[in-house]
Amino acid sequence: MRLRRATLEDVPMLRRWDEQPHVVASSGDDGGWDWEAEIPRDVDWAEMLIAEEGGRPIGFVQIIDPAREESHYWGDCEENLRAIDIWIGEPDCLNKGYGTEMMRLAIERCFADPKVTAILIDPLASNLRARRFYERLGFVAVGPRRFGLDDCVVYRLKREAS
Repeated sequence: MRLRRATLEDVPMLRRWDEQPHVVASSGDDGGWDWEAEIPRDVDWAEMLIAEEGGRPIGFVQIIDPAREESHYWGDCEENLRAIDIWIGEPDCLNKGYGTEMMRLAIERCFADPKVTAILIDPLASNLRARRFYERLGFVAVGPRRFGLDDCVVYRLKREAS
């Protein structure tokens, strides 16, 4: 598996993934992504990545610096954190271990910067399966938090726990 930068050519696929029932169920009510606007942006605080297995695109990963991200989605954050959004888009790629591999690569990418101390994620509070997945990877629940219309649970993975 590899992670590569998302391109505008990926937009139709990303839009198709956005409509998949399993993606809709895990993404909440935040209004979705404006792929045409977000993908071409070149900012040093965010990466939008496509996960490929055997050359086939199967999922999406976004890594941001939550202290520097311009919408301030995470609110006031300490320096040297990263936040990850991840999903598998292709329904036939669920339950095959690809999510674990995607997270392993994303975590490795985050901690490649020696200044990064921890990684944040924010699954929906109701998404117990995702929450158990992150806990198996070593993420520890920090507590509940409301992001827009979504009740989430913030999780943190400290560098020393990875």
